[in-house]
Amino acid sequence: MTEPTNPIDWRANGVRVVRGDQLDTNTPQTPGMNRAAAITHATAGAQKLWAGTVVIHPDAKTGAHHHGSLESVIYVVSGRARMRWGERLEYVAEAAPGDFIFVPPFVPHQEINALAHEPLSCVLVRSDQTPVVVNLDIPTVEEPEAVYWIDPIHSGGGE
Repeated sequence: MTEPTNPIDWRANGVRVVRGDQLDTNTPQTPGMNRAAAITHATAGAQKLWAGTVVIHPDAKTGAHHHGSLESVIYVVSGRARMRWGERLEYVAEAAPGDFIFVPPFVPHQEINALAHEPLSCVLVRSDQTPVVVNLDIPTVEEPEAVYWIDPIHSGGGE
């Protein structure tokens, strides 16, 4: 193994810690939730990821929206998340603390706090730095279809 000709300054170009009290709330918002950015190019020098927090107040729901070509991952820290998605928000699933939610690009969705007396607190990670939030005004179905997803790896029916 050869030494690099210009050694990397790991102190200046290494791990970054963004403190919880230093999150940036100057990020696109959707009615019904509060987003705060933690890991961005400005805060940590990130080039490909965006990460932050989302809090939805008790018994509240967001407006329908999507995030363009971005992929999103939501990790439920506390509370109970009810997600609706589809052209008319016709599908629904719930997630509890410790669960992960994947939202593919361009999927119209809505986050709902399923609990009336406790905030829903989540960590959110997106696949790009672009702050895309497209708020939608779409008709919704009264009774969405419950979807119970079991991934192919854990279904027991793998090949």
